[in-house]
Amino acid sequence: MALDQSFVGRSYPPTDPYEVGREKIREFAVAVGDAHPVYTDPEAAKAAGYPDVIAPPTFVFAITFAAAGQVVADPQLGLDYSRVVHGDQKFAYTRPVRAGDRLSVTSTIEAVRTMAGNDIIDIRGEVHDETGEHVVTAWTKLVSRAPEEA
Repeated sequence: MALDQSFVGRSYPPTDPYEVGREKIREFAVAVGDAHPVYTDPEAAKAAGYPDVIAPPTFVFAITFAAAGQVVADPQLGLDYSRVVHGDQKFAYTRPVRAGDRLSVTSTIEAVRTMAGNDIIDIRGEVHDETGEHVVTAWTKLVSRAPEEA
């Protein structure tokens, strides 16, 4: 069943703040194999001009994808999450994510379309810190695969 086009432009309430910790940044950097010292060493980060360690660029995926869960769980949209695969991801930063940030995400549906029987939804996540400063915009593309015909 095709997704409802009227959902394009719909925004969902901001998430509760996510507090970014040094250890979470370090764990993520280790997990993705990025040994740059600005991700693990506060002194290296300060020498590079940051107030504390910063996160690798894809760190915010976990935060923005969780926020996109509001869209996915919206029963009115009609998305069959059991058929969903992650299609694409993009980020546009205003500044790096830093240890100590308290980040909230507002998700907006940017596009809904059907291609070859697959429903495709583009979700934009606007990430702001607790002062309201924009940090990053993340775009997530989800593809709900067409049901297999018997």
